[in-house]
Order: sequence, then C-alpha cells, then structure tokens
Amino acid sequence: MDGILLINKEKAWTSNDVVQKVKHKLNEKVGHTGTLDPLATGVLPLLVGKGTLLSKYLINHDKEYIATISLGKKTETGDAEGEVTQEKQVTNNMLEEGNVKNILNTFCGKTTQTPPMYSAIKVDGKKLYEYARKGKNVEVPPRNIQIYNIELISISSEKKEITYKVSCSKGTYIRSLCEDIALKLGTVGYMKDLVRTKVGDFKIEDAIKISEEEDFEKNIITIEDFLSNKPSINLDKNQLNKFLNGVKLSVELKDEVYKIYNNSIFIGTGTVKENTLKRDIVI
Repeated sequence: MDGILLINKEKAWTSNDVVQKVKHKLNEKVGHTGTLDPLATGVLPLLVGKGTLLSKYLINHDKEYIATISLGKKTETGDAEGEVTQEKQVTNNMLEEGNVKNILNTFCGKTTQTPPMYSAIKVDGKKLYEYARKGKNVEVPPRNIQIYNIELISISSEKKEITYKVSCSKGTYIRSLCEDIALKLGTVGYMKDLVRTKVGDFKIEDAIKISEEEDFEKNIITIEDFLSNKPSINLDKNQLNKFLNGVKLSVELKDEVYKIYNNSIFIGTGTVKENTLKRDIVI
C-alpha cells in the first residue's frame, strides 16, 4: 500500500501520534512532511509505504491557515498553552475593521521572520523548545518567508479576538505572525486557535479524521494519481530491465519527472536531465 493519506488532525493529537496510529492500522511505513502543533487542527498529509519517497515533492509546498489571535496577553509559548508573561490594553480603535485590514495587508510579500523559541527547529543539534524549557536563550537567525495573501475573517470586540486567513510559504510560523500582528496593532497577543486548511493542492475538505480509521485504505492517494499531471514514458521490456537495474537510458525529452509505464502498467517514476532518464521511485 503506497501513497498519500490526508488526515484532518484533531486537537490534542501530536503529528507523531497520528503517524503511529496509521502505522499500526495499516502495518506500513508511515511519515509526514511537516508537523502540526498539538493544539492545531487541519490538513496533515501522511506518506504511506513507498509513498514516503514522495517527500521531496511535498516538502516545499505552500500552506493556508485560518488563525485566531487573542489580544491583550502574551504567553511564553505564543499559544494558549503557555503562561502569560505580559498584559497590555486593547482599545476599540485598534479593533476597527479598517485599521485591522490595513495592518494585515502590511504583512503581504517577502519578509523575514524569527521562529518562536517553542519550536522544533534545531540549533547545535538540539530543538529550540529543549532550550526554552530549560530557560536558556539561544540566538535564532531570522528566516526568509513569503505571505501571498492575508484576509480578515472576523473581529470580536467583546472577546478581543481577530480571525484571519493566510496563504504563505513553507517555514512560516503562524504563532510568530500572530504576535507580530498584535504588536503592529499596538498591543500584545497570542495564537488562540489554528486550522491548516491547505497544503499544496491538498484541501481540508478532502481529508479524513483519525477516528475514521475504517476509511484509511480506501482514501489512499496512489503515487500514480498524485503525479497525474506529470508526463509519462512507456518502456519496452528491454528498456524496463535496464531501468529497474539502475541503468541510465538516453532519451530526447525535456528535464522533468516522468511516470514510467510498461504495457500500460505503472512502474514508478524517473527523472530526465540532459536527455538522460534515471530511475527514481519504483513501486
């Protein structure tokens, strides 16, 4: 069983919890292409069996989120789990729709972002949250990110909350974005809620919940289907034997990833570079 399983992760589950659950159920090798915080929900693509070899095609995918900022309080973790470290007034003027929209728009485009200390980024072989839990300060270099679009969904003056949707590049930390938005509004805040609605072309409406385990197998997206937009090459028996043995084949095709077939049977994938076809994934 090889391919991709789209999970709509529920709260309290870690990404590793989900991986282990599916691994146990399917009795296959399972991995993921990027963690979701335990408090976050939404799209978590899992790679199953030889589908784990697809990670190189998924790791740089853009993301889409719906996030809620709770204003007036800052926490040590940047989310609802951490202890409050600072409080600041939130005025009605800050929450005027026009003001909020203007502030959100300032984040569009290419910029740099400092990842939160409570994250899994490694510095000198240790994850940042390991340093943070011990109260150690570590210099974290800013990262290049891009916000493609950000739009206001709602404002709650009573709760002092803002909900927005954002499309962004890989490596964007929404907890940091929430804190930065709060600062530009003139106060402090933390990420109260987060839903990942899209990873690349994978949408939340196509994902299943971990409780729907009887549907795991029938919801696997095969490697062939995942690469449906890629061109194909049909190899004869002699060419196929060479291909499977790792022999590079001369072709006159543009550089690209190709689906490989033999008599209409899907074999796997190959890559063409400088008119040379090389084996990639064989199922």
